[in-house]
Amino acid sequence: MVNIEDYIARIEETCGEEKHFIVFLRHEKKDEALAKILKKAQIERSISSVIFELNFKGVPLRAYVSGKILVRNLKDKNALLSILSELLQ
Repeated sequence: MVNIEDYIARIEETCGEEKHFIVFLRHEKKDEALAKILKKAQIERSISSVIFELNFKGVPLRAYVSGKILVRNLKDKNALLSILSELLQ
């Protein structure tokens, strides 16, 4: 089992009716983490290979090569951690 703290620097929660999370990857591990995520998630759209619109098990994601990931429409942080754990294995 992978330790997701090796890849994640911090997680922020957005305000509003729908829960969105912004995940910031550790700078030194962002390329490795993005490669794992792109391999496992379905790529719906790529914008100049800089921004990736993804879908993983019905959860929409937007990944940036800068190491930021926007995860939309989740119930809580536990659901987010579960998704991240699967993606980063």
